Amino acid sequence: MNSIPTTALGLAEHGLPVLPLLADKRPFSLCRACEGLACGGRPNMATPGPCACPRPCHGWAAATTDPTVVASPQWTAAWRRARTIGYHPGGAGVTIVDLDNPAAVDWARTTLPPTATVTTTRGQHWIYRGTMRSVNAVRAGVDIKSAMSYARWLGPGTGTLAELPDVVRALAEKKSAPVRLAPRAVTVPAPTGSGQCPHRSPTYLERGIAMAEQRITNAPSAVHTTVYRTFLAVLSAHGRCGCLTEAHIGRLFTAAQSKGESPRHCTTAWSNATTALGM
Repeated sequence: MNSIPTTALGLAEHGLPVLPLLADKRPFSLCRACEGLACGGRPNMATPGPCACPRPCHGWAAATTDPTVVASPQWTAAWRRARTIGYHPGGAGVTIVDLDNPAAVDWARTTLPPTATVTTTRGQHWIYRGTMRSVNAVRAGVDIKSAMSYARWLGPGTGTLAELPDVVRALAEKKSAPVRLAPRAVTVPAPTGSGQCPHRSPTYLERGIAMAEQRITNAPSAVHTTVYRTFLAVLSAHGRCGCLTEAHIGRLFTAAQSKGESPRHCTTAWSNATTALGM
């Protein structure tokens, strides 16, 4: 019997903002419009997606402590398909130092003050009381998860929560932006469409493009795949009604090139996405 729905409800009732996660640790999209993040949204974004539902439907922003939401038919169906429970650390008032390998754990033991720890598949979560901005790769094998982020619930762990130390806050401040080559302008024709425009207002399209740019910009790895999937999501949502312009496409290409993608790869990824959608 799947105990995830019962566990999730219990956690919510105790004040932990929860959300269902897939087997690959990605969050569910809890409305059809955002299924597979077709809305162009990114799971960790502050704005969770231009969906038609009355509340955020995916990513950290969907995490809730409301038992009526957690036990609703829509969420119950998702919990039954879920493979694990996620939660929003910032919403719970904590910060997780995610240590992804033994070397990172050794570093924490010699650098950070003791606190509550949870064993993960690859290392440990060190959890502190207090919130801060979330930052990936602050050093080798170390991510910080707090505001606008989510993590897997792996149990209460051991030890007592300590206050968030300045040494952890400093990790986020010291992380410098990587040096990138200046993006080169690339022009591809915008798709022409005659389908009925589904956008409620220009803001709908603008929000989708902005979120797609952010999804590419924040990709910690697998940039090629992220770029292609983002192009695919944008085209799926906005490519058939004629609203997508070359200026919008240029913004996506600029974001991709800022992550190190070549102009040729951008063009190829866009072409492959249009082909996959039969456009």
